Amino acid sequence: AHSGYGFPIGGVAAFDVEKGVISPGGIGFDINCGMRLVTTNLTYKEVKPHLKPLVDLLFKRVPAGVGCKGFVKVDKTIFRKIMQDGAGWCVENGYGWDQDLKNIEDNGCIANADATKVSERALLRGMDQLGTLGSGNHYLEIQYAGEIFDEKIAEKLGIVEDQICVMVHCGSRGFGHQIGTDYLKIFLDVMPKYGITILDQELACAPFNSKEGQDYYQAMACAANMAFANRQVITHQIRKTFEKVLGKSAQEMGMKLIYDVAHNIAKLEKYTIDGKEKTLLVHRKGSTRAFGPRHADQLPKDYATVGQPVILGGSMETGSYLLVGTNDADDETFASTAHGAGRTMSRAKAKYLWRGDQLQKDMEKRGIYVHGVTMAGLAEEAGKAYKDIEVVVDSLEAAKITRRVVALKPIGNVKG
Repeated sequence: AHSGYGFPIGGVAAFDVEKGVISPGGIGFDINCGMRLVTTNLTYKEVKPHLKPLVDLLFKRVPAGVGCKGFVKVDKTIFRKIMQDGAGWCVENGYGWDQDLKNIEDNGCIANADATKVSERALLRGMDQLGTLGSGNHYLEIQYAGEIFDEKIAEKLGIVEDQICVMVHCGSRGFGHQIGTDYLKIFLDVMPKYGITILDQELACAPFNSKEGQDYYQAMACAANMAFANRQVITHQIRKTFEKVLGKSAQEMGMKLIYDVAHNIAKLEKYTIDGKEKTLLVHRKGSTRAFGPRHADQLPKDYATVGQPVILGGSMETGSYLLVGTNDADDETFASTAHGAGRTMSRAKAKYLWRGDQLQKDMEKRGIYVHGVTMAGLAEEAGKAYKDIEVVVDSLEAAKITRRVVALKPIGNVKG
């Protein structure tokens, strides 16, 4: 049960664009925190002897933790361009392949981004964070494809049993947080003007078609684009690391981006309401888009008949899932599904129950090598601090909003 008045994690709310509102609390403060999955043509057996050097070098090359800084140095002018162009800027500047862009939600760039709607403080917080994981539940994980549940779809997505994949979970870092904070304050000031009253400050909002509402939407798009760029730069570092450790090119190793999907975002999408097609502003907070084949025109050509890949993060001990969206999700949840297993307890309780160093040793005995920033941070992310991923996936399938394709099992993890 959800207590309090703010938006819950996993909350989905769709508003009429003419009469509805936009709310930072309904999007989340880590704007476009999202998931990305890269496959390889390597097997578990081939990678296992190189696991420790791979994880240790990834830890060096993809900075993690609070306040970490990225290796891509940009000035204000370039950072404003990144806000506008997203992952496209990265590919243009050598941090990725052209084909990456077609396998990113919105091709890695949300339209209507306007850098002039972003405060100087947000800009300064964001410009040195490109290529960083951050902290908390953010991670970079080496996995192998365990059980395959739908061979036809897995084949379409290019996944076979025992194949090595790399999953990344991170967002817009302090940049998105600052934009959320800035506009929450603005909305609290202007709500009386629009006759809006709320039960909790976290629900601060403004009419979507008001000046303030549009300003926030355009600033949010800037943060979303920075997050796409952040995950793109991290992908570049993953490819370079595999090349260094394994002595082959990323192309030879088939390091293809399967998909990159956002959560913590508001999107303009069309749905049939009372028999009429309407454009709605869909807020997804800790929730992932799950388009079925009905939305073929908005999916990569390879996936048009199977639905959108959905990357569902579990825990560093239990693994994750690759799912696909369904047409049923349109009618039930505004084409949305869960973004991860979700916690069962607070971080403080997890730290009380487990010791990070002991957890690290136990996991290594089970064939999972973890390199974390702090031992306390590791304890917070213990597998038992999260819901059982199998139960979550069963529920999503029973509700017919996603279909399971493959279970991904962890073998190496860089923790923020």
